[in-house]
Amino acid sequence: MPAPRPEWRKAFAADPLAQAFHSPEWVDGVCAAGGFTDVSRLYRAPDGRQLVLPLVRRRLGLVQASLPPSWGIGGVLSADDVRPEDLVAIWADLRRQRGVLRTSVRPSVRSVPTWAAADLPGAKVRTGTCHVLDLEGGFDTVWRTRFTGTARTAVRKAEKSGVVVERDTTGARLPEYFTLLESSVERWAAQQHEPLLLSRWRARQRDPLHKLQALAAAVPGSFSLYLAMWEGRAVAGDIVYSGTNARYTNGAMIKELAGPVRANFLVHRTAIEDACAAGSTHFDFGESGDSPGLAQYKSRFGAQPLPSRVLLMERLPITETDRALRGVVKRAIGFRDAG
Repeated sequence: MPAPRPEWRKAFAADPLAQAFHSPEWVDGVCAAGGFTDVSRLYRAPDGRQLVLPLVRRRLGLVQASLPPSWGIGGVLSADDVRPEDLVAIWADLRRQRGVLRTSVRPSVRSVPTWAAADLPGAKVRTGTCHVLDLEGGFDTVWRTRFTGTARTAVRKAEKSGVVVERDTTGARLPEYFTLLESSVERWAAQQHEPLLLSRWRARQRDPLHKLQALAAAVPGSFSLYLAMWEGRAVAGDIVYSGTNARYTNGAMIKELAGPVRANFLVHRTAIEDACAAGSTHFDFGESGDSPGLAQYKSRFGAQPLPSRVLLMERLPITETDRALRGVVKRAIGFRDAG
């Protein structure tokens, strides 16, 4: 049976690195929307400290993750310090599990130094970069000392252009956001030289509307959809999950409308101000991929680049095979990563 809820909730409430994705309610939503089973684990260190690993498994039981790609951030949480030796013991426990071909762990970016200090035999590591904004001092401090002049100017331009940001905390307006997402998919397909039908299929597999709605309903106190309205229509939107650490997860826009009026800047400014008001200590902008433009955009709000990692344990060369197959497809269609 999965980790007991009382201990899990205690760890979630007290861990300074926790995000909404670490809650048992989020994991319930992932299982309901994605066809996973909750196999989260509770560990007790020799000194009595308790640690929880949110973990889900496909119903066939061959693949498990903390958490799967596009379903949130996982890793270990605790009301006490998490130490490298704790992670070594947890990794050893996961390696002893039978009948699981692949286990992946995607820890929160601010916990990466602890994971990097742990000796994890057989771990394959995927590295990346996340951008995280420190909210210490409150929004006035963040606005004055961390937003760049470029960002503040863009926010003011959006306001003068008549852009208004509306916040939905129920998920009722997700169909409007989904329309923006489909517009973004068309733009990304053109940038990446990918057939539009393939881009649409991938996007709908990754983030179908029913999934976004189910996850919003799973953590109603954490979900916010921010829509930038200009001349009576939504032109840009972001999804943010609040908590001890706020996390931006999805963004989309109609670029030809949102770009000239700098709507995205006002959306992010509003979300960051709300995170400060809610008592979040950090605002996580998520992975930046290989896009210098995206990294530069995030840095204009004062977000700092931090190394991220995904740890993989595989009994078969799944990662290598997947990478090779993706490479063949990309070469066949002339795919190029967006810069």
